[in-house]
Amino acid sequence: MLDRRALVKELLADRGNLLVVSGLGAPTYDLAAAGEHPLNFYLWGAMGSAAMIGLGLALARPKERVAVITGDGEMLMGMGSLATIGVKQPHNLAIVVLDNRHYGETGMQASHTNSGVDLVGVANACRFKEARAISTNGEVEAARRLLHAGKGPAFVQAHVEAENLPRVLPSRDGSEIKLRFMQALAKLS
Repeated sequence: MLDRRALVKELLADRGNLLVVSGLGAPTYDLAAAGEHPLNFYLWGAMGSAAMIGLGLALARPKERVAVITGDGEMLMGMGSLATIGVKQPHNLAIVVLDNRHYGETGMQASHTNSGVDLVGVANACRFKEARAISTNGEVEAARRLLHAGKGPAFVQAHVEAENLPRVLPSRDGSEIKLRFMQALAKLS
C-alpha cells in the first residue's frame, strides 16, 4: 500500500501548469499538504462532482493538463461521471482515485472497493484510454507520466493505507478559491 501524502506530493512534483481539482475531504487535505498552488481547485461539500468539474475544465481548456485527485467514496458516488468522460474522450484529463477502501469523512466504514468493486474495470468499460491500479512505489512514476503527459482520459486507482492523517486545511472560502483559480488561469492564456 502507498502512503497517500507521499504519493500526492510525488505525483505533483514539478507540476508546471497542471490544473488540479481535489475531491471532498482527505484528497483536499492531501493536495494542500503537497503545497499550496493557485491552480489547485479545492471542493468543499461537492461530493461526487470532482470528476465532472475536471471534465468541464478539460473541455474548456484543451491546451492545459487537468488532474482530478479524489477518493474512492467520492468516485463511487459519481461513478456515472466515468461514462460521460468516456464518451467525451478529453485527451488532457487524468483522474487519480486515492483508494483506502473506506469512507474516511464519515467514520472509516468500509467502502464498496473493500468488497471488490473494481474501479479500473469500470474505467476500462467506460473507454478510458488508459486505466491502471497502483499499490507500490515502483508504479508511481508511470502514474505520474499519465498525469503530466499521458493520452487521456486516463485513470489511476492508487491503493493507499487506510489511515486518518492530520488535516491540512486550505482556504474554505469558495469565492476566494474560485477567484484565485480564475486569475491563475487567465495568466496561462
